[in-house]
Amino acid sequence: MSPIDRKRSERGQLELFHALPGDLAPRDAQDLMAFPFFSLSKSHRTVPIDYRTPDVTIRIEAASEHGMATIWDADVLIWAASHLVAARDAGRRTSRLMVASPREILSFIGRGDSARDYERLEAAFDRLQSTTVKTSLRQTDTGRLHRFSWINEWSREIVRDGRMRAVELILPDWFYQAVLDDALVLTIDPAYFRLTGGLERWLYRIVRKHGGRQRGGWAFGLRHLYEKSAILSPFRRFAFEVREMAKRQPFPGYRLSVRHDRQGEEMLAFVSAKLSTAHCGQDVNSSVLSVVDLSVPSLPQHPCYRSQKMPNRAAESVGYEALNLDSNLNKSNFKDDGTPSDRWITPGETP
Repeated sequence: MSPIDRKRSERGQLELFHALPGDLAPRDAQDLMAFPFFSLSKSHRTVPIDYRTPDVTIRIEAASEHGMATIWDADVLIWAASHLVAARDAGRRTSRLMVASPREILSFIGRGDSARDYERLEAAFDRLQSTTVKTSLRQTDTGRLHRFSWINEWSREIVRDGRMRAVELILPDWFYQAVLDDALVLTIDPAYFRLTGGLERWLYRIVRKHGGRQRGGWAFGLRHLYEKSAILSPFRRFAFEVREMAKRQPFPGYRLSVRHDRQGEEMLAFVSAKLSTAHCGQDVNSSVLSVVDLSVPSLPQHPCYRSQKMPNRAAESVGYEALNLDSNLNKSNFKDDGTPSDRWITPGETP
């Protein structure tokens, strides 16, 4: 079977799913929030992302013509995940073949309606299709890698003024299964789309993924965050920008702070703005966070820790502050020697 015949057969086997009308809560795929899948720069990037841990392999390659898909391009995938989850919750049938008005997509992700916005959306589709991903995430067999593009194919309908009237796209099975079959999604704050910096956007997703509703908060070593970001700028620049973010407090729903652990290494600590409490209910100044000691070989039992009572499928539909405690025990949060590279903060903890 020729490549053309394979494409025709894939589209012919899929039902057409129309995007839902009305305002929907934005949902993001947890894997995309936790790992380096996108370029954090608007400049043309062709340098591959090659991220490896003992348990996770991610290789992102870009076509020279279009460059690597950016974290702003990922807004299209957030839009897709949001509509798929909303349709599933409403009992509607879903499909990897989606159709929508470009204007609806632009409105959902907080963009304008100018000719330039339409051009940028079309360029995002090109980058999403031409960027290839090879990963071991969610592969049951050891050593197995899944290779795909963020969009298998896409097509458009043009009106007389040159704008797109409608766009159809086919999502990869890897992404579709993560969103629906495995329910690996979290609701994010709509203010996310107003974050202008690539590092800001990536860091918000990390914070949202791991912050959850832990009363004591959570923390990452800056070096560990730098490695996870796959950013091309030097660590010194990365650390400076993170410190500046901690001063500006740009994230909806979370408070940031840069502190040092016992070894003098810088940590980014974050806590839910509504749940920044000590001793399970006693209010504290949310701008003051405890120092994190990374010398502890295993995660402690937090005095306010509560095990998740409901499956993730139900939890993710509650709201953008839904519980996600289990995500914090992900193996990706540990160093190669088995010691934690991040952990939650016990209220009142001292170095």
